[in-house]
Amino acid sequence: MKKSVRIGIVQSAPSYLNVEESMRKVEKLLREASEKGAQLVTFGETWFTGYPAWIDYCDEYAKWDFKPTKEVFAKTYENSLDVKGKEVAAIGQWAKELGLVIVMGINEKVTSGPGNGTIYNSLLTWNEHGELVNHHRKLMPTYTERLIYGHGDGHGLKAVETQVGRIGGLICWEHWMPLTRQTMHNSGEHIHVAVWPKVHEMLQIATRSYAFEGRCFAVGVGQIMRVKDIPAELTLPLELQNKPDHMLLNGGSCIVGPDGHYVMEPIWDKEGVFVQEVNLTRCYEERMALDVTGHYQRNDVFELKTNTKRL
Repeated sequence: MKKSVRIGIVQSAPSYLNVEESMRKVEKLLREASEKGAQLVTFGETWFTGYPAWIDYCDEYAKWDFKPTKEVFAKTYENSLDVKGKEVAAIGQWAKELGLVIVMGINEKVTSGPGNGTIYNSLLTWNEHGELVNHHRKLMPTYTERLIYGHGDGHGLKAVETQVGRIGGLICWEHWMPLTRQTMHNSGEHIHVAVWPKVHEMLQIATRSYAFEGRCFAVGVGQIMRVKDIPAELTLPLELQNKPDHMLLNGGSCIVGPDGHYVMEPIWDKEGVFVQEVNLTRCYEERMALDVTGHYQRNDVFELKTNTKRL
């Protein structure tokens, strides 16, 4: 494990619901991150190929048997990734070529067998050798997301060994699930990747609290999405019409140290690849006072069991 690690955050919009263009953008962004000296590169929640922020603006999408919504679901499915597919393999090859650890949120589909009609909100981790070392599916889609995404499982609730330390991650409101957090803390993270649509105030609190509780670095990764990215099949609310470049998701990406204080302050309304160096020794310095996996866990009082079977 390297003590000094350079973390890269991609706060840049994908090509919404377009696999081919998004793949070209991924390669460009990874090379930019590498040129800036990043060793770990992070992307936000369902970055590939876009978070469905329209669920918070286009109220009609929840209507039963509503053809426009079904068309958007089909388009999202078509432009989701199969973890066994060529795109995931290609990203692994770029990770290997550039010597990068990559954590990316994706819309995931299964092309054959059980689950082949469901979209999952997933988080993938590749190590510096280009190997896909973790595949986590969001346990509980948040509120209106449940009309789009299926339930995940505990298979990916773990940190994985990489050249930049033990890397773990959770998706959005999983950070409000106490037993999920404890399972991740027990896995021994040095760097936790917290992916969100945008990291608004309450999510800044969650990211900072996670870092303080887990005595690790927490990387809050937000996204950029504009009104023009909302699928054309859906009707825009009046307040968004004629505002194609208005940001629905405006970032807020940040990095928090193991003491709960910012190492990189939130970045709003700006696209780019942002890189910050951290010292992983700080994780152990802060665990002297609080270790929720050891002297603050009290295994003689509490017992936690996690089902890690892939559904």
